[in-house]
Amino acid sequence: MFTGLIEEIGTVESVKKGPKSATISIKAKKILEDMVPGDSIATNGVCLTVTSFTPDSFKVDVMAETMRKSNLNSLSPGNKVNLERALKLGERLGGHIVSGHIDGTGTIEDFRQEDNAVWVSITAPPDILKYIINKGSIAVDGISLTVAYVDNKCFKVSIIPLTKDETTLIGKNMGDEVNLEVDMIGKYVERLLSFKEDNPHNSNIDINFLSEHGFL
Repeated sequence: MFTGLIEEIGTVESVKKGPKSATISIKAKKILEDMVPGDSIATNGVCLTVTSFTPDSFKVDVMAETMRKSNLNSLSPGNKVNLERALKLGERLGGHIVSGHIDGTGTIEDFRQEDNAVWVSITAPPDILKYIINKGSIAVDGISLTVAYVDNKCFKVSIIPLTKDETTLIGKNMGDEVNLEVDMIGKYVERLLSFKEDNPHNSNIDINFLSEHGFL
């Protein structure tokens, strides 16, 4: 699990692609301090497993499914990526609960400056937008952000100077893809409401049950 609070911006050192997968080497510093093989590192919001590391870089294997569903398939040497180590028990949860299992990608549509902040508009497909709510949380390339606007085509977030300086988001261009992970609670509720058992009389879970027990 992650928080969506980016610890460091890493630099892609090399990308070795197979037929559908890839091995990526990333230069970093801070997240290497207590690294061991097998650690989970959120890379642009995608949970990846460290296979090996050196004093100034680490390697991860990216499977075909991850390449299909994320923007990692477009990485090349020199690209910047957001990095976060897995959450430790007992630490403050300053962002929101992020699994690192992204739901898909969106496309940056527009940047707009407003005083000290920058508004970022991102288009996304309907099967992602249906889970996004105004003032809810979303992870964009692994960054925990608050949704400030949403309609049936796009959503918008407002970036403060600290987020601008310590993540890769503002360095992207209009038309670039970003990884998106929506709040998982909505997906669990949808699954519960749509699930049909072989014997429907064995289940009393419906919208009223969820509301009465504090799930809605």
